[in-house]
Amino acid sequence: MALSASSPLLIPHTSRPPKPLTFGLPKPHLVVPPHREVMIKGSLQGSFLPGANPATAFSRFTASATSGEEETVTKKDYVPIYVMLPLGVVNSNCEVADPDTLIKDLKLLKSIGIDGVMVDIWWGIVEPKPLDYNWTGYKNLFEIIKRLNLKLQVVMSFHKCGGNVGDDVTIPLPSWIREVGANNPDIFFTDKHGNRNTECLSWGIDLERVLRGRTALQVYYDFMASFRAEMDSFFEDDLISEIEIGMGPCGELRFPSYPMEFGWTFPGIGEFECYDRYLMDKLRIAARETGQPSWGNAPNDEWSYNSVPQDTDFFCDGGEYDGFYGRFFLGWYSGVLVEHANHVLHVAKLAFHGSSLAVKVSGVHWLYKTRSHAAELTTGFYNPSNRDGYSVITKMLKMNDVALNFTCVELVTANQPPEALSDPEALVWQVLNTAWDAGIEISSENALPCYSRDGFEKILKIAKPLDDPRGRHLRSFTYLRLSSDLFEKNNWSEFKRFVKKMHNDRFVREGVYKKEEENEDDLVG
Repeated sequence: MALSASSPLLIPHTSRPPKPLTFGLPKPHLVVPPHREVMIKGSLQGSFLPGANPATAFSRFTASATSGEEETVTKKDYVPIYVMLPLGVVNSNCEVADPDTLIKDLKLLKSIGIDGVMVDIWWGIVEPKPLDYNWTGYKNLFEIIKRLNLKLQVVMSFHKCGGNVGDDVTIPLPSWIREVGANNPDIFFTDKHGNRNTECLSWGIDLERVLRGRTALQVYYDFMASFRAEMDSFFEDDLISEIEIGMGPCGELRFPSYPMEFGWTFPGIGEFECYDRYLMDKLRIAARETGQPSWGNAPNDEWSYNSVPQDTDFFCDGGEYDGFYGRFFLGWYSGVLVEHANHVLHVAKLAFHGSSLAVKVSGVHWLYKTRSHAAELTTGFYNPSNRDGYSVITKMLKMNDVALNFTCVELVTANQPPEALSDPEALVWQVLNTAWDAGIEISSENALPCYSRDGFEKILKIAKPLDDPRGRHLRSFTYLRLSSDLFEKNNWSEFKRFVKKMHNDRFVREGVYKKEEENEDDLVG
């Protein structure tokens, strides 16, 4: 059945895991199994159809997402805590890398009340050939977690591991994807210098049949549907509490605008990553539909990844970013980001019908004190000082009934270098309040390793705000990451105290990190 703005989408509704669907261009359709169906309005309609102009379509989209009464969030004493497992906990052969050490570490985490763990499900490990999936290592890992009575957050990791802060292993995209990219490098994000970023696929091919006859959306769906089918028993046992859907580099919903591989260093403004031919074609179409075909090119100001806003004509105070062309381009660029998330969430809900889903958004906090917020703009967050760039994202998530996971809650503004013009605290509160106003649940995680009491205190204040009369709080917190450093005596002591306070708000009411007598034996010394 062809998708149109007026036709609903037929989605298989069954207690069994989903079967593979056919989804893509030029005539996208769903092959529906012969069992009961429900009619659900598809999100790939209207302003989100292929060829539509995101820059102009989102006014209609956001208006429909704001209808309905605002939800009331009830205050709870308990914020669940998850711990990210090592990136290489399942190795390139799809085997649990060191099960004995892992079991020992998990038992220690369990002993202090940790609720569960988070694990990346690496596309580059599982699908070495098209539609040939190997889930063996993950099944064995899940059995270990199940036996220890922990919960599990899983991340559908459609990105490469390696080259970013904290990456201690290298897991590239599947070899067959890299072979496709060798012949057609435009499947990857590209900067104005022609650098191809192989960390993830360009969003320009979401609906293009360029991956051995499949669209990117179909590839994502087939992977998720296979996972749901193979892990059915773990879903039935309620082991998997949340599925985070990878959206871009590092699994985050953002353009890869600050790649260290191409020389970016903190706090550079980054660069726009839309120069592959698929995204450039979409930009030209959007410009023609706006009646300004000359706008069908990305900004050509001479800046580099590490420029500062005031040295550019585009991002400086009063610069082109706030002119007619700049507003058109940034609206289109950020619209591509939201459109991609909406598309991927649509197929994710097909694969994981009834499961709790989340999307991670990165905390781009540097240059937040400038007018243009240049680092956010190149990342795809249209959030200059005169505009809330996160509301369109939270409204889209609300429309899809998906939670938000936001990073950098442990960072303190006063500790940032002055030249960064950074304000992570203001950014976190902007995003939290925007999400709560949209009526969606929000979780968080630390962006960098955190072992200090000051860092944990900062997280606690965000997780359960003392002065919020409505008692709003985080849905959960995920700690980055399980390592030997965590079990060092002082680090472990602070982490245990932090877990207690996240699980019981008595300590918050009486004062954050109030001194208390502890008469328990140390498990690690």
